[in-house]
Amino acid sequence: MRLEKNIFGCILLKIKVRIFSMKALLNRIAVNPNVCFGKPCVKGTRIWVSMLLDLLADGMTIEDLLKEYPQLSRDDIFAAIAFGAEMSRERYVDIPTEAVS
Repeated sequence: MRLEKNIFGCILLKIKVRIFSMKALLNRIAVNPNVCFGKPCVKGTRIWVSMLLDLLADGMTIEDLLKEYPQLSRDDIFAAIAFGAEMSRERYVDIPTEAVS
């Protein structure tokens, strides 16, 4: 009985860490109506999340993307994947829009 509680506790901790990591990654995505027609982009760039996902689906590796787009970090690419995963679950992804000037 005690072993089951410990295992359950570990699983619960891993889920909490995963949720925190996912939120941190999603904070790397921005939507600004004045940038790229309001499409989700990696924050501070004009690189569309959808383009990164397309390139990954087409066979590019993360290393290839980092060479092609040196302004990106590995976490930016993981953020694009996380965004795609959330959207595929048909969930609303709360990404605050940037101020329009």
